[in-house]
Formats: sequence, structure tokens, C-alpha cells
Amino acid sequence: MISKLPRWVEYGAFVLALVAGLINAVGLLGFKHQSISHLSGTATLLGTGVVNSTFTDAFHLLLILLSFLIGAGISGYFIRGGALKLGRNYSGLLYLEAALLFGAIYFLTKDSLNGHYLASAACGLQNALATTYSGAVIRTTHVTGIFTDLGIMLGAKLRGDTFDNRKALLFLLIIIGFVVGGSLGTYLFILFKFYALFVPAGICILLALIYSIYNAKAKARG
Repeated sequence: MISKLPRWVEYGAFVLALVAGLINAVGLLGFKHQSISHLSGTATLLGTGVVNSTFTDAFHLLLILLSFLIGAGISGYFIRGGALKLGRNYSGLLYLEAALLFGAIYFLTKDSLNGHYLASAACGLQNALATTYSGAVIRTTHVTGIFTDLGIMLGAKLRGDTFDNRKALLFLLIIIGFVVGGSLGTYLFILFKFYALFVPAGICILLALIYSIYNAKAKARG
């Protein structure tokens, strides 16, 4: 049951969705209006690019997709199983996400496409940090699935099934976090251009520190 979710999951999901929304806003504003935290639009651009773009442009989009996959693969390698569980090395992966974003800033400020790939890898890594917990699918870098799940829940409620308020709250927090992150990312990009990515990188470091402290205290109590 979703009611078994610890509160730190809801707070973390909101903040991570905010981070993804911020990164995606920078991507849309600075990467030729290209999304970076999710791949549906990029995959479509790749499909159209095969027909009406140059090989270089299409290959770039392919590398964006592969970078996201590699980032997710890194999480998959270091975290066994997809379920959220206290004690796993989420802090190490959050530090790595921050490092990827720092690298992205370095290359992007030098007009290098390598920055696109590092930012995409950072999003793939984050999205794979946690996949499921007690039947709840938790994705923090895009909201299509979240809206789908909410729609399913509402339809089931109209049919007379029990409505899981806690699960709905988790999904709403992810949606709100993503939207707020998009607004914040737009504001910061206007002021600082690609240096705006220092903010999500810093948030990842702060989250890693908070999680490490929380995990250490939980171990001490246990």
C-alpha cells in the first residue's frame, strides 16, 4: 500500500521533480528548444530529422537519447532493484548527478554539444534513482505517466473504487514540483544563461547531504 511510504519520499519526489523541471526549462530555452529531462519529444525530433535534417543533427539527437540511457544504466548498476529503500546509496548518485551538471555547465558555456549529453545523462540517472514503491510508479523527470495514473485513479473512483489520497498527493507534488521548476529555470536562465544549472546541481548536493544524515540517524536508532 502507498500508505507505507515514508514522508521523506514525498518531499524528495517534489524536490527532484523541481530539479528536473528546472533542467528541462534550461534545455528548452538553450538547447535549440529541445527538451532534456524526457525523451518523447527528442525521439520524435529524431524521427523527423532522419527525413528533413542533416545527418549531424539527427546523430546529435540520437546521442541525447543514448546519454539518457547511459545515465539510467548507471543508476541501475549501483542500485539493485527498482524499489525505494532506505539505506541505498542514493546520496552517491545525487553527487554524481551534480557532477554531470557541473560538467554540462563547463561545456555549454563553451558552446560544446557535450554539455547536452551530460545534462541528458544527469536526467536519466535521476529518473532511474527510484522506480516503484508499494505499487506507486515514481518518475521525477517527466509527468506524462503521472497524469495518466491520476486519470486512471479518477476513473476508478467514478466506478466506485477506493481513492488513494496519499498516492494522489504524491503525484500532485511531482506535477507541482515540475511546473515550479520550469518557472524557476526560466527565470534563472534569463539572468544567468547556462550557469542556471548551478542551482539544480547545488540542490542535488544538498539532498545528498540531507539523505546521508537521515540515513545515519535511522541506522543509529535501528
